[in-house]
Amino acid sequence: MANENEIKALHDAMVAYKVPGIEAAVNAAREAGMPANDIINAMGDGMTEVGVLFERGKLFLPHVLSAAAGMKKAMEILEPEMKASGTSTQAKASVVMGTVEGDVHDIGKSICSTMLQCAGFDVHDLGRDVPTPQFINEIKGGCTFCGMSALMTTTMTVQKTVIDILKSEGIRDKVTIMIGGAPVTQAYADKIGADIYGESASETTQKAKTLISDA
Repeated sequence: MANENEIKALHDAMVAYKVPGIEAAVNAAREAGMPANDIINAMGDGMTEVGVLFERGKLFLPHVLSAAAGMKKAMEILEPEMKASGTSTQAKASVVMGTVEGDVHDIGKSICSTMLQCAGFDVHDLGRDVPTPQFINEIKGGCTFCGMSALMTTTMTVQKTVIDILKSEGIRDKVTIMIGGAPVTQAYADKIGADIYGESASETTQKAKTLISDA
């Protein structure tokens, strides 16, 4: 059983978002004999809290990016141990993310991409104003999750268009559709047949993680 002190130290280091502090907490946990998987899980919980604090206005974008950089550094430190122990580092799932065509807002989407990556997903972030065929091509290429953000009521319909195309091509059941954005609601997600609606990046990430763990 992992030591509670190390778990708390890792969690707190992530929330403090300083890369040197995160690196030090990881090294201390390793010296205490904490398994790499437990270290990653503790840091993942910390990253989830970082996302919540960002959404509450307690932390800002540079802080989130710094925490994500610390998570990346930690993975580099832990990778040799993971390989030596035969522990799989295979991603939980491959995710295509993007802000839909006609929409250039991407901060929320970028935060969600970062949190999904920190949670162990292989994220293909296509950026903003993404042509609809690019989402389809990524899904055909093997992505089993598709996250689409729309920040304007005029671009929300693109989310439905992507789903309709997937249905027409007979591949809708091969992908989990996640949608979000300021004008998007759970009712709209239900109406167009999306699988996951996230009001925030942390909520979307948690729902995706739950879906994978329940599979």
